[in-house]
Amino acid sequence: MVERILRAPAQYWMLIVMWIRSVLAYPASFVLMLVSSILVTVTDFIAVLMMFSHITSFGGFSLAEMALLYATASIALGTADLVTGSIERVGERIRTGSFDAYLIRPVPAFLQTAADGFALRRLGRPLQAGTVLVIALSNIDVDWTAARVLMLAVSFVAGSVIFAALFALGGAFQFISVDSAELANSVTYGGQALTQFPLTIFGKEIVRAVTFVVPLAFVNYYPVLYVLGKPAPLGLPSWIGLLSPLVAVAMVALASLAWRGGLRRYRSTGS
Repeated sequence: MVERILRAPAQYWMLIVMWIRSVLAYPASFVLMLVSSILVTVTDFIAVLMMFSHITSFGGFSLAEMALLYATASIALGTADLVTGSIERVGERIRTGSFDAYLIRPVPAFLQTAADGFALRRLGRPLQAGTVLVIALSNIDVDWTAARVLMLAVSFVAGSVIFAALFALGGAFQFISVDSAELANSVTYGGQALTQFPLTIFGKEIVRAVTFVVPLAFVNYYPVLYVLGKPAPLGLPSWIGLLSPLVAVAMVALASLAWRGGLRRYRSTGS
């Protein structure tokens, strides 16, 4: 088991390099797809800018603070989507029976599924969000301490891992309900749309759900609250954002169990 884990990064890299080479064989097409991906994600932040043309604060957040919230959510989802987003296609593989090929190769089925059709154009989202992040940090008024800098850096990793685990959980659910990719997308992409806004604008039931049921609040909201020195909702401690890495580990463990359960349930198409 330990040996398989240690080999996994090299195996995954080997798989995505093949897809990257195929994409870069047509550089002009790749550049156009990347630019279009960036332009599509830009529209999300334009909506925030338009909103702040009429107000100065939203849910207790200024424009610069909203930009930080938006950027951290988009970078986390964009990174997870780039690395594991292809797993949403597992339902198609299961339906056609082509998933069988993954089970007879000397590479874990999860790695093959995550790397399937690796889309380098998905770099557009984190690149665009990274630009917003730089602008936000240059305009935000924060007393930067070592703890806050570390919290912000850790939140990018933890948030990406949480979203990646949600992609894996969505893929695992497709072993039970093959045509459920859109349901999984409502949690991942829909979750990013939710976390780019202050959660206090939603009802307490929503805040509890994204804290204790599907922990999207730990992707960026609670870490950003800690960085900005803002109080947490629901009477939770202000340091709750520090739990993001632990939540990420728990989500990975849950996703691993779900994926293995899905593999055990898989019976091919019978053809």
